[in-house]
Amino acid sequence: MFIDSHCHLDCIELNDYNDNLSELMAEVEANGVEHMLCVCIDLFEFDKMYDAVKGFSQVSVSAGMHPTHAVGDALSVDTLLDYVKRKEVVAVGETGLDYFYQKDKPEWQKQRFRHHITAAKAVNKPVIVHTRDAAEDTLRIIKEESAKDCGGVIHCFTEDWAFAKAALEQNFYISFSGITTFKTAEQIREVARKMPVDRILIETDSPYLAPVPKRGKQNQPDYVRFVADCIASERNMSVEEVAAISKTNFYNFLNNQ
Repeated sequence: MFIDSHCHLDCIELNDYNDNLSELMAEVEANGVEHMLCVCIDLFEFDKMYDAVKGFSQVSVSAGMHPTHAVGDALSVDTLLDYVKRKEVVAVGETGLDYFYQKDKPEWQKQRFRHHITAAKAVNKPVIVHTRDAAEDTLRIIKEESAKDCGGVIHCFTEDWAFAKAALEQNFYISFSGITTFKTAEQIREVARKMPVDRILIETDSPYLAPVPKRGKQNQPDYVRFVADCIASERNMSVEEVAAISKTNFYNFLNNQ
């Protein structure tokens, strides 16, 4: 059985499922997905997201603000704590830095990232990190804010082995998405081959970034099997082994191990 360690169930269009999330979830379960982490990208829409998924025991949730949302707002630690301390929240984020969309590298974005880490340490929950065109600053802030204390994950990994090693040293997991299956992603597959087996997670980031052979379609959690298949091929393992390893790693990640 698979774990999708990062998805956005509340963002999936349900036209093919009679606008009923239950129908999608039944299909996902039938295709071997045991559990999903539904990741919050807009803190102020958390309640709406949670209401959409709270009836499904196979779904956990995070709370946080994506770096491309609420532009200009660094968010206070107290505001974050109001959400991340809730018992239903298992992780903090997603947070991080995105210099692709924020090319001027704004200070509010860095401060917001720091505040998420502070909140994560306060509640002893792992932090989910997004980084795009911001590798140096991402690692620097992780180190300066002692994110090692709460642990975390670099989700939808797109960096090189040097970055991965530095993140591993800070008590982080590396999560591979559908991008890993793309023809142009040899650098990412190299990291997948070199990774210590106990730090690998797999995800879909659905509804975004559908893997080959579903590229161009709306992504969904059961497509995580294609990510697992790619990693299995790169590491000369079976898909079942990758599924089992990443499942164990996911529950260890939630326990900050």
